[in-house]
Amino acid sequence: MKQSIVFLLVLTNSGRYFKVYLDNRRFTLTDINDTIICRNHGLHTLQPCLNHTVQLLAAIPIKPEEIMKKILLITTGGTIASELTNEGLAPSTNSEGLEAFIGAVTTEYDVEVEDLFQLDSSNIQPEEWQSIARTIAREVKNFDGIVLTHGTDTMAYTASVLSFMLRNLPIPVVITGSQLPISHPLTDGVENLRCAFAMAASEKPGVYIAFDRKVILGTRAVKVRTTGFNAFESVNCPNAATVDAGGLMLNEAVLPRINGDFILEDRLSNGVFLIKLTPGLNPEIFDMLSNMNYKGIVIEAFGAGGLNFVRRDLISKLQRVVECGISVVVCSQCLYERSDFTIYQAGQKALKTGVLQGLDMTTEATVTKLMWALGKTENPEEIKHIFATNYVGEINLT
Repeated sequence: MKQSIVFLLVLTNSGRYFKVYLDNRRFTLTDINDTIICRNHGLHTLQPCLNHTVQLLAAIPIKPEEIMKKILLITTGGTIASELTNEGLAPSTNSEGLEAFIGAVTTEYDVEVEDLFQLDSSNIQPEEWQSIARTIAREVKNFDGIVLTHGTDTMAYTASVLSFMLRNLPIPVVITGSQLPISHPLTDGVENLRCAFAMAASEKPGVYIAFDRKVILGTRAVKVRTTGFNAFESVNCPNAATVDAGGLMLNEAVLPRINGDFILEDRLSNGVFLIKLTPGLNPEIFDMLSNMNYKGIVIEAFGAGGLNFVRRDLISKLQRVVECGISVVVCSQCLYERSDFTIYQAGQKALKTGVLQGLDMTTEATVTKLMWALGKTENPEEIKHIFATNYVGEINLT
């Protein structure tokens, strides 16, 4: 509801709450959950919209900013929902269990919960990404924001792929989790959820990760620590927001921009392989990938974009792979700064084969963007165009 004036109506004989939205003298009557009961002109017609046996007790004006934001909490498992078993930590806590620990976090929001699955994030794969994206697409018009709890190990992959699948997302979708289970007395989960809910209520559309009082653009997040609470960093991009004594401090320059209607683009290709170069790598591995019908390959090259061509010639092998119609994207093994294949001879030789540059993209964003692109098309020229386009802040092309 976007109308400018809101009245909360309290009805005497039932104790039920209703809301009236006024806009240019037209009112919309809804229940407390914004389900529309009727629309009409002139408040004199309000009573006929209600049951004639109920009487209006009061009409209390409320400013729009005072209305609780409707937030959907989607749970998928992960450490935050884990309990100790004979085989180690395993996800078992559902939304009801989570809510028992975060009551103080959710009091300022109108929260609904959906348990999607209970999985260690190592088991979250493209099928789960599609399920998450479809759930969000189904609910995007019903909520002001969405918080998704998720395991940390593949969280950056999920954040990246959702950023591409949920085109022109009109609300914030904030992914979070923890390094210690929510039931642990020293858990970081409560604070991470507090930050996630604040971002979900910010009216700043996009996919984000909220962790350790930082909010990171979904396509820029990388997990850099296995146990530390500051597990994620924003790579080659400032944080989208931080939490300090001033509250939630947004960096408007980083936030994604909507440039069209929301659309779900959830087709993905599983035929993408990630390979990290090592000195002496046998070039025949690319023949194997071709024979296994992979459609895309992401290569983490040395430094700014080096690939060996002496004695074991990767360059000529990649040229044959590209000629077979396989899309190859090369990025750097270095976490920070961009790859630039124009600097060295090895890089320039690689560019002549037709491989694409990942520039300053994270590996997670590169892999998921290629999976998403190949879900749309297998035409190498179209893939090239997609990688020359910045969709949600995943790449700096200048």
